Amino acid sequence: MSDELETQCGVLTTAQALQLVGEKRLRAKVRNRLWQQPYRGVVVTHNGPLTPEQATWAHLLACPPGSVIGGLSALEQDGLTGFPPDATYAVIPDHARRPEQDGLVVHSSVYLDERDVHPLRTPPRTRTPRSIVDAASWSEAPRRARAIVLASAQQGLVRTRELRDALTRRGTCRHRALIVESYLDAAGGIQSLPERDFDAIRGRLRLPEPTRQRRVRRKDGKYYLDVAWDEYELAIEIHGIPHMRVLQWDADLLRANEIVIGGPKLLIFSSYAVRHECEVVADQLRRLFANAGWHA
Repeated sequence: MSDELETQCGVLTTAQALQLVGEKRLRAKVRNRLWQQPYRGVVVTHNGPLTPEQATWAHLLACPPGSVIGGLSALEQDGLTGFPPDATYAVIPDHARRPEQDGLVVHSSVYLDERDVHPLRTPPRTRTPRSIVDAASWSEAPRRARAIVLASAQQGLVRTRELRDALTRRGTCRHRALIVESYLDAAGGIQSLPERDFDAIRGRLRLPEPTRQRRVRRKDGKYYLDVAWDEYELAIEIHGIPHMRVLQWDADLLRANEIVIGGPKLLIFSSYAVRHECEVVADQLRRLFANAGWHA
């Protein structure tokens, strides 16, 4: 019992507290405000504010048996940076009682066996691939869903195959196609460019045929422009994945500056924008070419 209590950092179920000190002493400690009961069935062995870790345990122990933390809460425990959870996200067994607590977001699932729940990690939580799929599907904003998948891959938390397997067991979920698209982009890295989607936009605007992957030499190295129109001194870069690593992002900004200083006007689009915000991309292309003196 002592190891379990240490793991739970002083947060117990009422049953554990009764086993530890007995009913009479438990009542006295709570009555004298030496211990506290933040939720029904949960006891904390001090009377001060809960730490974030203790709050997570308190939320989890107030949930039905078999519940685990999931989504961004589980990913934070597994090392994902850049996406701090704004609440404790828990996954409870399907048809179980749904607790209502401030700071707790509950989802129910029939998929809570060892394929999707890690048997050893504490607090009990979904495995990383399942956590990524859940966090992305629970996000209302498609861009954020995509960023969660890509960041998890960039930070080395998951492999494409693992995400695919987790998604096949997930059932119906929001952003399913986008999650697939995102982990395929992550697998391909920066070379996974939606050139065909971009060319469809170019064709709709009746823009001239560009030169693709044109080599450019600058004093700090050799670059390739994804799409270029030399006669108009215009160029386009399409980033397949967002550069969430600061050093890579900084290097890319300097690279773009070098291209503009010594050559064409440059627009940069993400693959997400090319695929899902076609009208915005088309409007910016139209204005870019109009300023360069081009007319259809």
